[in-house]
Amino acid sequence: MSDCIFCKIAAGEIPATVVYQDDEILVFEDINPKAPVHLLLIPKQHMATLNDAGVRQAQLLGRLTLKAAELAEEKGVAQGGYRVQINCNPDGGQVVFHLHMHLMGGRKLECLT
Repeated sequence: MSDCIFCKIAAGEIPATVVYQDDEILVFEDINPKAPVHLLLIPKQHMATLNDAGVRQAQLLGRLTLKAAELAEEKGVAQGGYRVQINCNPDGGQVVFHLHMHLMGGRKLECLT
């Protein structure tokens, strides 16, 4: 999608501090971190929200989740604990409409409830 900031990051048109990438996934540091470790994991394929994912994306969503756990270990936050979060649509707190997963850790995170 031509006006999507995350698509532009995935295409290399906008710089980002990339932590990991392969043919389907890109992981980069959040520019406005809410925790000492705050990474964004995105599929390179544009999907606006989690509502746009279907059975065909199940494996990709699983890979994103497993990559989050692997990166939590690499970043040293797995033992203390971390949060993996997907916001969906405005009421869910989504600001950028390209499906993305937040990995946050490195300090005690407030409970969402």
